[in-house]
Amino acid sequence: MRPAALIVSTGAATHTGLRRALNEDSHLATAPVFVVADGMGGHEAGERASAAVIAEFSSSVGRAALELDDVRLALSRARASVEELSASGNGRAGTTLSGVVISSVDGMGYWLAVNIGDSRTYRLADGELEQISVDHSVVQELIDAGELTAEDALADRRRNIITRAIGASSTGDADYWLFPAELGDRIMVCSDGLTSEVPDARIRAVLHSEPDPQRAADVLVEEAVAAGGRDNITVVIVDAVSVASRPGTLLETDDDIDADTRPRETAAGGVR
Repeated sequence: MRPAALIVSTGAATHTGLRRALNEDSHLATAPVFVVADGMGGHEAGERASAAVIAEFSSSVGRAALELDDVRLALSRARASVEELSASGNGRAGTTLSGVVISSVDGMGYWLAVNIGDSRTYRLADGELEQISVDHSVVQELIDAGELTAEDALADRRRNIITRAIGASSTGDADYWLFPAELGDRIMVCSDGLTSEVPDARIRAVLHSEPDPQRAADVLVEEAVAAGGRDNITVVIVDAVSVASRPGTLLETDDDIDADTRPRETAAGGVR
């Protein structure tokens, strides 16, 4: 029997925050799907929208790996479910979606990342924290146009305005990235309740220093709450503990080997 392309260890934590009555975030952290959805719309519309999206992706739990067409189909069904919520009187329901699924190319382990909205997917590798996803937001467009710095965007009054979503009258497509998994990879997916309170440097420090994924998720959520907790906060962490680097070959983590010293392949470009 061919070994699994990618075996992971996970952790997840969520908190309503200090200023919201409801937690409109939903998440899924069960192989092969690791995603966060941040709902919007008020009057429980956001809560139901994010839950509807997670419900669609939950049908893939237990599969060894997913392909791009699988993710696109789940996303299409999720969009229909959210639009039905709006049509049935649940406000202007909408949600973001960001995360990764386990994928396989010729038996080798890959990450397939998906993003729509301003929740985020990061990868910690070689001790460096890299944001995989690109925010679909007004401030990100201004940054890309050279009209706003990343530092100024943190305090800009338009920082919560997103340009794509599932539902909320948006027809924007998701972005996708497919890239090879490497032993020791740590993927973090989060709602903007984390990144609006905790700077990337601190996120990297926690992810780098805390080996247990559940503990790392708990610490990050606790720090976001302590920093103000102005929004719902959700964190999902996925560690690659066994990776098929070539067909039929399974590599496993070894405490005697420093994973940060292993060479990496360059991530493949995104598909839109």
